[in-house]
Amino acid sequence: MITAGQMKAARALLGMSGEGLAELSGVSLVTIRRAESARGLAGMMRANADAIRRALNAAGIEFIPENGGGAGVRLRKPGEQH
Repeated sequence: MITAGQMKAARALLGMSGEGLAELSGVSLVTIRRAESARGLAGMMRANADAIRRALNAAGIEFIPENGGGAGVRLRKPGEQH
């Protein structure tokens, strides 16, 4: 799954609006806003979370798993495959 913080951080790194993420992922803006306002895991259907994760990944975001320091995101290096 994806956390609310990861969604917000990924959009910030990309300079992407909520509307842009909605268009790129095919998930409604209302769902994105609701998910980003959650604490911890973004509360949404798994299919929506997967669509958002795929869209952000395709836009250059790399998801960092929980590894004792907390889950996160970073920009993929140019030319790096996902």
